[in-house]
Amino acid sequence: MDDLYQAILKLKTPAEVAAFWRDLLTLKEIKTFAKRWEMAKLLYQGLPYAAIAKKLSVSTTTVTRTAYWLHHGKGGYQLVL
Repeated sequence: MDDLYQAILKLKTPAEVAAFWRDLLTLKEIKTFAKRWEMAKLLYQGLPYAAIAKKLSVSTTTVTRTAYWLHHGKGGYQLVL
């Protein structure tokens, strides 16, 4: 996986990231990543789980899973937030 991480570090603009992700991932995977990121931002802002689930059309279980990694993961979300 280090090779993938190094490849990501070479990207400099949102357009480059978009092109790389589109070649690497399916549209569904990109949308899943985008939703997960949106969930993390809303959780960080303190929105209730049910409100986030409704806004993003996901289950509260999915929001809970994202919240777990936001609060008990390796700190990656906090690095970017």
